[in-house]
Amino acid sequence: MEDKTQKPEGLQLKRHIGLVGGVAIVSGTMIGSGIFMSPKFVLGYVGSPGASMLIWALSGVISLFAALSYIEVGTIIPESGGDFIYILRIYGSFPAFFAAMTFILLLSPSSIAALSISIAQYAMAPFYPGCAPPQLAVKCVAAFCILIVAITNALNVRVALRVQVVFLVAKVVSLTFIVIGGLVEVIRSSTVFEENFKVENAFKDTQYSLSTLGMAVFQGLWSYSGWDNLNYVTEELNRPEVNLPRAVLIAISLVTTLYLLVNVSYLTVMTPKELVSSSAVAVTWGPKRRQGSVLL
Repeated sequence: MEDKTQKPEGLQLKRHIGLVGGVAIVSGTMIGSGIFMSPKFVLGYVGSPGASMLIWALSGVISLFAALSYIEVGTIIPESGGDFIYILRIYGSFPAFFAAMTFILLLSPSSIAALSISIAQYAMAPFYPGCAPPQLAVKCVAAFCILIVAITNALNVRVALRVQVVFLVAKVVSLTFIVIGGLVEVIRSSTVFEENFKVENAFKDTQYSLSTLGMAVFQGLWSYSGWDNLNYVTEELNRPEVNLPRAVLIAISLVTTLYLLVNVSYLTVMTPKELVSSSAVAVTWGPKRRQGSVLL
């Protein structure tokens, strides 16, 4: 006979996300407009190619340490929700409510707006060579991107995950193309690379003030943001005690390596002044590399 005293099971989310999907979520959200927008600001603040490379490496290490702490919390409290659920379980409902409202009303909208505008600027740049695209057009494209992402995530977890994997592959392929282009220029003895990374030039004009270094690290960390996103869907992750740390560590290692190589590639064809003055670094990198190849 059925035991009527047995309590009904609570709502359970289906675990559709494996290790590959976890890596795609973390690295896919980390790799974005930051690597195309932040290099000019990092270099502009610190003033030298060598110091900018150290800032990018330091930002990756800081993100790794932060992720390790977050992983520990995520395995102790294996529930979806990220910051909200952790504050709720540790401090109670009152602080959790304010954390949720802050995230919903301030942090998330501002972050999504910044990312979408950056994407829109890059999408519009090829259509307006030599000048900045109209702000109205940029905002319309940004709003369209937000709408598409929201609809995709609302429809189905599997569909959203597949889209995430596809875009991750596209991002990695694009960055790999930039890295390979930079390596080709190094093999061809790029004069710009030699000038930027000479021992006497690599750290020339470096700004050592705490304010400039702090702003440079902030820009670097902004490009690494997203390493915590897998904790928001922990209940949909297969074997979270195993796949959560593996996915985060693999993703951060991949992203840090790509970011360092991409910045080296930028500095193989562009001088620090050209990089800082560029509104879309990757768009400027392409023509400059082709020009350099023709001259060689």
